[in-house]
Amino acid sequence: MGLFKKTPKNLPEFWKSYENLFKETQSKNFDDLVFVVLDTETTGFSFEEDRILSIGAVKIKKEIISVQDVFDIYLEQEKFNKETVHVHGLLKNGQRDCKSEISAMQKFLEYVGNAIIVAHHAGFDMGMLNTALERHGLPKLKNTVLDTGVIYKKTLIKSYLVQPKSNYSLDELAEKFSISRKDRHTALGDAYITAVAFLKIISRLKEKKNFSLKSLLR
Repeated sequence: MGLFKKTPKNLPEFWKSYENLFKETQSKNFDDLVFVVLDTETTGFSFEEDRILSIGAVKIKKEIISVQDVFDIYLEQEKFNKETVHVHGLLKNGQRDCKSEISAMQKFLEYVGNAIIVAHHAGFDMGMLNTALERHGLPKLKNTVLDTGVIYKKTLIKSYLVQPKSNYSLDELAEKFSISRKDRHTALGDAYITAVAFLKIISRLKEKKNFSLKSLLR
């Protein structure tokens, strides 16, 4: 493979519209930024072999979750893994309106725009989303990404006595911040729990000097 990946020609209009949003410079003011907090439910943990079953997301601006502007979509199941049904509860022929993978990705791109993506253990969700895009000849997502698992550790006081764990589960964060886990393991439910955890983390980090988006990305 060459050093320069060729950009595929004939990209669909919806991709070009999405890409054009990144030509604008984002504000440096944290309160002007839009965050899309997302979660995916999948048939398993392999990017190549498994598929996304549902994507749930909520938007945050000025530290307010827009409950009237949520994203909640179910995908047609090309693959079925009965082993994971007990986690997400999504059956192959459930009574839901399901979209094709490409149609779901198009709607997701329209929703997310150039917002900053926030997810818990974001590498997994981003891997699943990017692999889905790749299957349809599309490039990877261009959004800046924050991982609540990583930024949560920035709130912990480092001492020789207490060493932070290498990673924290969403359940641990929900417990830590007393967040209800009523809709745990639905994509939208987990996105909402992650969004509340994100706001709690941000409010703690804002007390520190030099708080900025840049400080979160370090």
